[in-house]
Amino acid sequence: MTAVALIADRIFDGARLVAGHAAIVEDGRIAALAPERDIPAGVGVRRLAGTIAPGFIDVQVNGGGGVLFNDARSVAGIAAIGAAHRRFGTTGFLPTFVTDTRERMAEAIGAARAAIAAATPGVLGIHLEGPFLNPGRKGAHDPALMRAMDAEDVALLTAPGAGRVLVTLAPEVVGPETIARLAAAGVIVSAGHTAASEEAIVAARAAGLTGFTHLFNAMPPLAARAPGPVGAALADANAWAGLIVDLHHVAATSLRAAIAARGWQRTMLVSDAMPTVGSDLERFTLSGRTVTLDGGRLSTDEGTLAGANLDMATAVRNTVDALGLPLEAALAMASRAPAEFLGLGHELGRIAPGYRASLVLLDDDLRVTATWIDGQG
Repeated sequence: MTAVALIADRIFDGARLVAGHAAIVEDGRIAALAPERDIPAGVGVRRLAGTIAPGFIDVQVNGGGGVLFNDARSVAGIAAIGAAHRRFGTTGFLPTFVTDTRERMAEAIGAARAAIAAATPGVLGIHLEGPFLNPGRKGAHDPALMRAMDAEDVALLTAPGAGRVLVTLAPEVVGPETIARLAAAGVIVSAGHTAASEEAIVAARAAGLTGFTHLFNAMPPLAARAPGPVGAALADANAWAGLIVDLHHVAATSLRAAIAARGWQRTMLVSDAMPTVGSDLERFTLSGRTVTLDGGRLSTDEGTLAGANLDMATAVRNTVDALGLPLEAALAMASRAPAEFLGLGHELGRIAPGYRASLVLLDDDLRVTATWIDGQG
């Protein structure tokens, strides 16, 4: 493949914004990030308006483009979801399967394994959000399908070939011994839909839990003498935490407070996206219940939030415009932080020699005008 130098008004390399530089792409990788004057002879040049940044990585994508992963447990379903989110700058994602039967969970993992084998653009693995959750913090999940984790589940989650496997669980449902087994096998473990005590969270962290899924949501609030999962997450700068910055799930002030407490370096933007993203769909069915889009908010007939009508580019804009964070922080929260959380920080989330050329081009309004996945536009 012929090398090409991508020159934009600014390039965000994962840590800082630079001007007057080119990202030189060759064979799907970044060959160099160099001043324009140092572009080697014979390298093709593309001049672009806007900002080039590492492509967004979304670790929580339930659906998109009219497709819900729980209902489309196939390579085609994953590809359709990825294509819908690519329009909004997502170049890497985990299709997310919410609480359901073991048989359907096995089908979803099989679909992710097949999608990885087929080199489906953008897919990095799979996120299992449940069914090992606290029914008292069910959110829009079906509590009748929630259960403890057994040896068959552990074998299913730890089988090779599915890329990065992330499981969201409640530490009061799945104990430290099982968490340790998962972590030792390479599964990424995150706390969510949980009312765990601080002590239970600390024990889970020591066993290998590394993240918090959609912080604040489906968790008891922080209290003076009961920190719970929210307090534990805010006090633990070494853990990773996802935030849904759609301004419906969490108030802007609470989002700012969380980021101020724990820093943005290990805080990730997630979409928690549903099939409405990238489509004209205004309602769909989740676990037998109708979910309706109204005023940008997705909810069941009972008024429970059910995922989000959010894409990563909008999350970045909201982080800058509504939360007042620097653009560099917002872009890092959408790319470098999730890459590092997934153990992919050596190849994604930065524009540096040897990294995969998965990139996004944003205009001055932070709207996506182009994407590349492994150098392919």
